[in-house]
Amino acid sequence: MRSLAGLAAIMVAATVYLYLLSTHLPPGPKHDEPGAEGEDGGVQEYRLKFPSDLDELRELAEMLKFYKREHHGYVLLLFCSAYLYKQSFAIPGSSFLNMLAGATFGPWEGLVLACMLSTSGSTLCFLLSSAFGKQHVVQVFPEKVALLQRKVEENRSSLFFFLLFLRFFPMTPNWFLNITCPVLNIPMPIFFFSVLIGLIPYNFICVRTGSMLSEISSLDDIFSWGTLAQLLAIALMALLPGALIKHFSKAHLKVDGIDSNGPMQADVKRDRKRQ
Repeated sequence: MRSLAGLAAIMVAATVYLYLLSTHLPPGPKHDEPGAEGEDGGVQEYRLKFPSDLDELRELAEMLKFYKREHHGYVLLLFCSAYLYKQSFAIPGSSFLNMLAGATFGPWEGLVLACMLSTSGSTLCFLLSSAFGKQHVVQVFPEKVALLQRKVEENRSSLFFFLLFLRFFPMTPNWFLNITCPVLNIPMPIFFFSVLIGLIPYNFICVRTGSMLSEISSLDDIFSWGTLAQLLAIALMALLPGALIKHFSKAHLKVDGIDSNGPMQADVKRDRKRQ
């Protein structure tokens, strides 16, 4: 109980910090909202929130671009804080934040940010799990933890490449790996560099997609030679590292029993038997 109380206190403090940071921005851009009436003639200010779809992503990206011209440091601090908040507490939604990085900061600065923040956030999640939640992870996910433990022991001689394989091919969610690795006694350096390298293709795809979305203003832009070349580069970046790791895994890794859709095959078989 003490561990849960400590984790809750840290999360509350981080939430208050992020809230205060997001509410102390200077006056932002305004936009016309259909059907809105009032003294401002239908003009309302943007409100900061985590994007949940592409329309909200584009709207938030435009607002952050406005701020970035005059307050680059503040926007950078706000984005980094929001990203680390989501990653540290295993909150889904990193794909939208990666796309927002590309749309706001551009493809290369956005990629560097996404790689640094995803690695730092995952490491913080690792540390929080190690300090407060190891026993609770085992209690909540006993079968999945047991199966991963067996696979880690079977691949102990190639542990780094096994973790890379799991990052390239998300057979179990990244957030679950982050909270489970302390239970599996994964050394911190191996965990850190497996996240840094293993998420590069995923981050690259999301960041480039966000950058392209911010530049596309019509359907004709989608079928331009420049856009098609970028899509081809994204596809190659995604396929090449995965193909190399998959080839290596066939000869050196033991990954049977892990379902590519997320849940473990042992759980699926157990559920089928119950039915």
